[in-house]
Parts: sequence; structure tokens; C-alpha cells
Amino acid sequence: MGASQKPGESLVLFGTSACHLCEVAQEMLDFHRQNTRAIQYTLCDISDSDSLFERYGLKIPVLRRTDGRELDWPFSPQELAIFLG
Repeated sequence: MGASQKPGESLVLFGTSACHLCEVAQEMLDFHRQNTRAIQYTLCDISDSDSLFERYGLKIPVLRRTDGRELDWPFSPQELAIFLG
């Protein structure tokens, strides 16, 4: 079984400002943070980087843990909870 996200470690949510699904993913993270445990995440707008846009442009939103493991959209609240450990 893989490692889980430890409290206090920051996740990265890759997306763009015009991405509705990214907003949905952000709401899911906020709900998880408010109702289960404290998690931290930062938003990374892939439109600011050609390499990030090339890597994630067709997959956003993508959530990355500090161990490098990624969760691509679509994901459910249950899949998010499992990913966060």
C-alpha cells in the first residue's frame, strides 16, 4: 500500500483559472479540509508555464502529493479521500 499525505504537507492542484472542473476539485478539497482533517494545498495555474500546460493541459484538474503521486480528473470524493489517506 502506498504512502499517504501527511498532515501539514502541501498538495498541488494543477489547473487554470477558466476551468470549471478545477473549481469543483477545489471545492472537494475544501470540503475534505473542513470535515475530516487539515490539509494544505496550493493552486498552480498551468497556463503560466508551457511545460506544465503541455503535461497537464488535457488532464486538469490534477492533484499531486508531496511523494509525487498524482490523481487525475475525474475523481470522486471517495477517491480523493483514499488518495489523501
